Amino acid sequence: MATFVDRYPEEASVVKATLVVSFLSLGIGALFGLVQALHRTGYLRILDSVDYYTVLTGHGVLLALVFTIFFLMGLFTWAVVQSLERPLPDIRLSWAWVGLTTTGAVFAAVAILAGLVPSIDMSADVLYTFYAPLMGHPLFYIGLAMFIVGTWLAGADWFLAYRDWRGDNPDERIPLQTFMVLTTMLMWYLATLGVAVSTVFFLIPWSFGWVETVNPLLTRTLFWFFGHPVVYFWLMPAYMLWYTVLPKLAGGRLFSDPLARVVFVLFLLLSTPVGIHHQYLDPGIAEGFKFIAMTNTMFLLLPSLLTAFTVVASIEHGARQRGGEGYIKWLGALPWRDPAFTGMALAGAMFAAGGFSGMINAGMNINYLIHNTLWVPGHFHLTVGTAVALTMMAGSYWLVPQLTGKRLYSRPIGLLQVVLWFVGMVLMSNAMHRGGLAGIPRRTAEPQYQNFEFSTMLGSVEEIQAGIALGGTLLFVSAVLFLFNILLSSIEDPIENPVDDSLPAPLSGASGSPVVLDNLRLWTAIAVVLVILAYTLPLAGIVGDAGVWGDVPGVPVWVSGNLDAALAALPEVIA
Repeated sequence: MATFVDRYPEEASVVKATLVVSFLSLGIGALFGLVQALHRTGYLRILDSVDYYTVLTGHGVLLALVFTIFFLMGLFTWAVVQSLERPLPDIRLSWAWVGLTTTGAVFAAVAILAGLVPSIDMSADVLYTFYAPLMGHPLFYIGLAMFIVGTWLAGADWFLAYRDWRGDNPDERIPLQTFMVLTTMLMWYLATLGVAVSTVFFLIPWSFGWVETVNPLLTRTLFWFFGHPVVYFWLMPAYMLWYTVLPKLAGGRLFSDPLARVVFVLFLLLSTPVGIHHQYLDPGIAEGFKFIAMTNTMFLLLPSLLTAFTVVASIEHGARQRGGEGYIKWLGALPWRDPAFTGMALAGAMFAAGGFSGMINAGMNINYLIHNTLWVPGHFHLTVGTAVALTMMAGSYWLVPQLTGKRLYSRPIGLLQVVLWFVGMVLMSNAMHRGGLAGIPRRTAEPQYQNFEFSTMLGSVEEIQAGIALGGTLLFVSAVLFLFNILLSSIEDPIENPVDDSLPAPLSGASGSPVVLDNLRLWTAIAVVLVILAYTLPLAGIVGDAGVWGDVPGVPVWVSGNLDAALAALPEVIA
């Protein structure tokens, strides 16, 4: 049977192009992660601590935004085409969004990496959370704007494909993978409004000097309007693979198509009106709005718990089809030698742990204990760094052969790679969580305060540092093994049927679920109303207190050419 590249060669080229950008970003970002882990812990310092923040920004932007979203764009293109069983309506549009997002990512990366070259008067050391008052070079914000618009065009491409399919199939239920893509993109369109407004109307004019001041709290709130739902934008591709591919790899079928649809609808409704829970310690936002955000955030546990039930039930069904028995013994019947299965399964297990630490982040009173500590990166290395990243790497072992018509170079190397990632992340995230409980700060090259000793509840600071350094090293080795395996796979000779890419029908299909689940207009309208209710009054209060443009001049981070301006502005920013 022909593989994806045989049936849709042009679309396969588009997907491969997005994966190339994604994997290049993974390599650079992983190297930056290793540099940070060794620098913070004091084991190896090859850069000045000033340059640490350039590396930190590059690590966050290249991995959290570029690696994940380019992989998403490739996966979603594959999913729409194969589930609708038709090519994209206009391949020129597809290449247009690939070109725009790539150019935007390159602009942002150049602005960041230039910070490592003193002779270039350019920097964007504003960290991944790029709100005011830190001011990056205009090229950074322009690149971000192009990147966001590119993702919008990608979504338009997939919606046009769906429109054509709907015209030929007026009475059919939306194929599950396309349903997942469309609901995710509707959430993305809504969520990116905040960061688009912040970037285009405030940060770009401000960085060019067209406006002299900015309202930091406003840009910060608009960032987190986008900054939390972007987590689910990363997670939805992982969910798609867990729901539709993992059961097949386990030897079974998806337990329930309707439950999967409910989960994606819930994420569309609940993802965006929760961003203020990142601002519990921000003055200028009333405590009542923060409490509402906390309550909304707790509702997000529901789709995660539904996912845990459905995916585990699907895997158990697969194990029993393979002869598994008993309450626990069926786990031994699963295909643990398959790197695609093992990687996704381990990623799902780590996501459960990340969910528990996320509940701590979401609780107003408990959050105060760990806010801005090492606990926070420990949490998102479990979620984004493992649940998402490990699933994407493991999924690549099954997806790439479909796109190239070539076999995976080495399954044993793939298996070693996913296990190494899991072990490295257990060591590093565990150490980060315990360091956070001890009050060790994040986002700093020099985490040790003068004349102060951190008190740990278990182990010692030295042991925590060793865990971070060793874990970070194992993660880097794992990333290198992954890229090595994919690179060698790409130069293999083409073969017939390099992988079984068929997906079995769910045990409980869409026909048994309410048709209203496919009413995307209804769910979008409700999502918009929820966002209006959650954000109208807080934003009105912020603007009412300091005005739209605020009164803060900002702090340029490319200090080589703006040192005087930065020093002059600092007292006013602090005040």
